[in-house]
Amino acid sequence: MNLRSLFLILFTLLNYTFALAQDNEVMSKDKKSLQIERTSIAPKIDGILDDKAWVNAEIATGFIEFRPEIGNSLEPEQRTEVKMTYDDEAIYISAYLYDDPSLIMRQFTSRDNFGQNDFFAVVLNPNNDAQNDTQFFVFSSGQQADAIFNPTIGEDFSWNAVWESAVKMQDDGWTVEIKLPYRTLRFTDQENPTWGLQFHRQFRRYRSQYTWNPFDPTQGNIGLYHGELKGLNNIKPPVRLNLYPFSTGIVNSFDGDTDTDLTFGMDVKFGLTDNFTLDATLVPDFSQAGFDNVVLNLGPFEQTFSEQRQFFTEGVELFSKGDLFFSRRVGNSPSGQLSLTDEEEANVPNEVKVLNAIKISGRTKKGLGVGIFNAVTEKTEASITNIVTGEKRSEVVEPISNYNILVIDQQFNGNSSISLINTNVLREGNFRDANATALVANIQNKRNTYRIDAQAKMSNVKYQFDDAETGFNTSFFIGKTHGNWRYSVDHRYADTKYDINDLGLNFRNNFNNFGADVSYRIFEPKGNLNSYRFNAFINYRNLANPGTFTGFNFGGSYNAQTKKLNGYGFRLNIEPGKQYDYFESRDGRPFIFENIVSFGGFYSSNYNKKFALDIRIDPFFIIEDGRDLAGFNFNFRPRVRPNDKLLLIYSFDFRRANGQRGYATFFDDQPILGERNRQTITNSISANYTFNPFNTLALSFRHYWDTVNYDNELFTLLDNGRVTTDSGYTVNNVGGSPNINFSTWNIDLSYSWQFAPGSFLTALYRNQLFNFDTLSEDSYSQSLDTLFDQPTQHTFSVRVQYFIDFNGIKSVFKGNKSAS
Repeated sequence: MNLRSLFLILFTLLNYTFALAQDNEVMSKDKKSLQIERTSIAPKIDGILDDKAWVNAEIATGFIEFRPEIGNSLEPEQRTEVKMTYDDEAIYISAYLYDDPSLIMRQFTSRDNFGQNDFFAVVLNPNNDAQNDTQFFVFSSGQQADAIFNPTIGEDFSWNAVWESAVKMQDDGWTVEIKLPYRTLRFTDQENPTWGLQFHRQFRRYRSQYTWNPFDPTQGNIGLYHGELKGLNNIKPPVRLNLYPFSTGIVNSFDGDTDTDLTFGMDVKFGLTDNFTLDATLVPDFSQAGFDNVVLNLGPFEQTFSEQRQFFTEGVELFSKGDLFFSRRVGNSPSGQLSLTDEEEANVPNEVKVLNAIKISGRTKKGLGVGIFNAVTEKTEASITNIVTGEKRSEVVEPISNYNILVIDQQFNGNSSISLINTNVLREGNFRDANATALVANIQNKRNTYRIDAQAKMSNVKYQFDDAETGFNTSFFIGKTHGNWRYSVDHRYADTKYDINDLGLNFRNNFNNFGADVSYRIFEPKGNLNSYRFNAFINYRNLANPGTFTGFNFGGSYNAQTKKLNGYGFRLNIEPGKQYDYFESRDGRPFIFENIVSFGGFYSSNYNKKFALDIRIDPFFIIEDGRDLAGFNFNFRPRVRPNDKLLLIYSFDFRRANGQRGYATFFDDQPILGERNRQTITNSISANYTFNPFNTLALSFRHYWDTVNYDNELFTLLDNGRVTTDSGYTVNNVGGSPNINFSTWNIDLSYSWQFAPGSFLTALYRNQLFNFDTLSEDSYSQSLDTLFDQPTQHTFSVRVQYFIDFNGIKSVFKGNKSAS
């Protein structure tokens, strides 16, 4: 694919997009409306609804069910009554949720963790565009959750705001009061605005959910069904300046060496305009980010982990457009290549320090979203030692580097958007630089019955020692998105030079794949089931260059939930005939396997009970002459909730594959493959004790053990994709045994105290062990003994973060001035 072809695709997508946009309209249904009145005396946020502000406030009631049934009203003894008021500082909400107090489920959890709780939620959309919601949840336990929502990403609970709420249990239900300062919302200065408004209520014991304005889950995104909030007159967007200064003290001990460190830094949130916000982290500290679940990676593609650093998980909705941003690239391992002699060995740092990072993002009243991301990492050097003379030197493996993203996203018609995204990585000097651009369209038709997702991307990489290369990638999806029966077709293409891995993530390129799916689901209970869904799929895969067949698979799945809130499901996947893997060998030649069948099922009992259980088993086998591959994955996960404050979860994962074939090592300038037996055992424990919504003690433990034992005779790969033992290679003559015994051990024990709104003290103890050797026939206990003989990494840290709101400081000075 050349540049001319790419622009032709982009032009076609744009024309098709705007053709659909002109034929589109927001779902028109009668919407409920709530008139809000200004108060001169703000209500006290204590959960007691006796404030004067609530006396004459209009009541929002008449909630309607949408899950598991559709259209039911609440009985009078379970009704919901909501009131709102406002002043120059905030919007206030009160709710009386009538119910039998003995049946209300309450579990103390950490923030954003719903647990087994009833909840009340208020959803606000200042632009009333059906696509950009801000959601605030209050649980019956008193805990909070908040999220931003749009149809492209769904709910993003990594977003956090600072607001107030209180819950009070009553003889006939429970009550909620909420204060939402204007700094938690983005809105323009408007006269007589109409905001999108929705209220939700969940009865956890039934898993039933209700909304104030009725919602039809069979068609369209939930934002299209919001009611309206009127009467917010003469409110001004505040100066949105929030400071989060922090300090972290760290003590590290490893193999007899102990070092300490004390760091200071600050995160800043500043409203540049009414709708655009600057987020910055100055002298960032990520020492308390959670540990990664490391596994033994035998495959040809890199091992990746989810983002644990809060700055890179919060408010990144715009930057996720086009899948060009994988935040773990910022501060990842160095990119440079070393020049070493045969007598030298290098100690290369595992990561690069982030010096600072900023995000600017927001959206105008007309739906135009703009996002700018920038991060700078420091120069990093490797220590190189001459093993003969002992002489030491250093060499730069990552210069000062700049990571940048620009996103422009136009939303329209309450359900569609088109986006342009560019990412850029510049490294000082002659190191590798990279640039990627994507045009993305997400389009729904006027009746919200069909969806089209289309992407066209281009990458350009200037390599450290090679010429620059430009690559291309496209994807197209069209599907029916309403009703019980749904179906879709898709196509994905990438040429051999497509590479976004400097700031994005693509495991492989060079593909030209086609797929189709069909599914059937119910939206209301049927028989003894609350819900069920069946889907079937088929995929046909090729290389882009040369255009040869690589594989074919088909299968299906079934998932259901009973009226007793137990879930279960089954799956089947079949890869019939010859499948050609062009990546396993690491040299571009195909490796053939045939007729793989995998299937499985799971059962998940009702989490509302004190004891619940998740269990899953997935067997697989191969039907191929001369091979005997079989195995299974088994997961057992009991969870115990002795009381409303303590939750214990144990997970046991066992995986076995006998007769597996794959890459073993590289020897004599060629890949060596082998047949191997692999066994993996993972034990993990999660324990949380939540004293109240402000104090939590948490334990995370994980022990991972993996052994790989090769047959003595190893293979070389023939050009026709088959393997042979004629070369005479064995595990003893390929420059070192490829057998593996791999173990990791991690313990995190943390205590978190929210001592003021948005302000936290967090203490963390971390214990880590690691071992890698070739003793693949050692037992579990022998391997554990070996692991405990390794030096242990002990880390203890205490972090204090304080939330400062500029408007709060300003009001203090105003108060002092008035007093004088």
